[in-house]
Amino acid sequence: MKQIITSTLAALVMPAALYAEAKPNIMFVMSDDHTSQAIGAYGSRLAKLNPTPTIDSLAKEGIVMENTFCNNAICTPSRASIMTGQYSSVNGCPKLNDPLDPENQYLAIEMGEAGYQTAVIGKWHLSKRPAAFDYYKVLIRQGEYFNPHFMEGTKGDIKGTKVTMEGHSSDCVADSALHWFKEIRTKDKPFFLKLHFKAPHDMFQYAPRYESYLEDTHIPEPENLAVRGNHGSIGTRGHNDELVRYIGSSIGPRSLRRNYTRQGAWAKQIDFTNMSPEEAQKAAYQGYLKAYLRCVKGVDDNLKRVIDYMKSEDILDNTVVIYTGDQGFYLGEHDYIDKRWAYEQSMRMPFIVRYPKSIPAGSRSDAITENVDFAPTMLAFAGLEKTPEYMQGKNFKSILETGKEPADWKQAAYYQYWLHMAHHQNPAHLAIRTKNHKLIMFYGTGMNESTPQTPPSWELYDLNKDPNEMNNVYDNPEYKEIVEKLKADLKQLRSDYKYDDPKFPFNEVINKFWDYTEENRAEAIEISAAYRKEMDDAIANRGKKKK
Repeated sequence: MKQIITSTLAALVMPAALYAEAKPNIMFVMSDDHTSQAIGAYGSRLAKLNPTPTIDSLAKEGIVMENTFCNNAICTPSRASIMTGQYSSVNGCPKLNDPLDPENQYLAIEMGEAGYQTAVIGKWHLSKRPAAFDYYKVLIRQGEYFNPHFMEGTKGDIKGTKVTMEGHSSDCVADSALHWFKEIRTKDKPFFLKLHFKAPHDMFQYAPRYESYLEDTHIPEPENLAVRGNHGSIGTRGHNDELVRYIGSSIGPRSLRRNYTRQGAWAKQIDFTNMSPEEAQKAAYQGYLKAYLRCVKGVDDNLKRVIDYMKSEDILDNTVVIYTGDQGFYLGEHDYIDKRWAYEQSMRMPFIVRYPKSIPAGSRSDAITENVDFAPTMLAFAGLEKTPEYMQGKNFKSILETGKEPADWKQAAYYQYWLHMAHHQNPAHLAIRTKNHKLIMFYGTGMNESTPQTPPSWELYDLNKDPNEMNNVYDNPEYKEIVEKLKADLKQLRSDYKYDDPKFPFNEVINKFWDYTEENRAEAIEISAAYRKEMDDAIANRGKKKK
């Protein structure tokens, strides 16, 4: 009789166990502003500092994607694209603090329907609570670096309960993940966990234990920290460089509105008084990078804690582990800070995947992928045979597993930054990025405006000859056919992804300056002069107010 009961119980338990084994767990790890230059596996100038041994081990045991791009390089839009599989033009989250309603949190919904236990822990930054997940514990808005406040809840809870933790944010996020693994996770179901670190988001407040990390180390500078070359255009520099001090925040004192000789904890520790601009730039760079990399080290160490636990529970090898940032980030290249730009350091995202059951160790791929493709790919790992029709992204699971691109795979990534001169003074712009070239249009107006405030312009970079984007060749006649081809492709992508909708007022400016005639160029010069005067007057008035 006992044997019959035991056999019956085994029969009841077995399907759940087999179900969990058949479907891999999926853990999507994302750190805010963690750029590929600060990950050893990408081989940048910082790799020899070994800032990310844990993340590098994932890369060594899995695949590194070398051409993954963000379609709108700021926090909320990128996170919305990842959650929806849609571009900013469709998902309704083109700018900071746009809300993503629970009914539109598609990735969590689809994962739940595929039989997964779903959770999100850490930085969310999509305004509405992540109530489509079975469990959430997310930072409020940007979240604090120290003693952070979280909102905790379960599926359907659109309010949540406020929870305060003591310590550094990265430690608290990892602690919360480990608590979920040990106390909340249902072990007879596959899990989908989004684990989001706030660090290394600006202003780079690191845990005190990292104060001595890199203290006596000289951080290598990018070759183009102080060399502008032919990078940019009238849209980013103004006519005869008259807007250089007003467009784009900076490491050194170039930007009068926001630079890192004034902002950041390191700026308070350095006496810039008697330094030349070049000396101030170099000193600010060292402080900026050390604080940033100390935050990165904290993320890597805490990720190791989670990985070590998964190893101890023998669930790591049955888990698709993905590591990424929510976009790229500037580490002094072109004297820029932050992100937002369509240039490489901002638009490019790290993307590393470890899953030994189907992804060969030590793989790399230069296939073009975008953050809208993340959801379809994770759903494919979860067993969905077809990407939901409402998603605009494409499933690249086969590329991860074989390293080969399907014959019909995309050959270009699309980019559009909508905010215009907000926070870090970046003009609104759009771009197309292929493996060989990047074409950018700065249209210089806000998302609800139809008149340019800053001068419209075009830029073209030959990425084979000029990977650091130091030479804008848009006006070089040798590239005339390439410009025409890329403009045609860009126009098609804008149509395919619904960016050309007349409901967006900025399209009037884009259409007007598309051909960039001599009349357009003359008008751009006038706009540049008007904006310079506006900014000069603002600076002068600011000085009077201080007096």
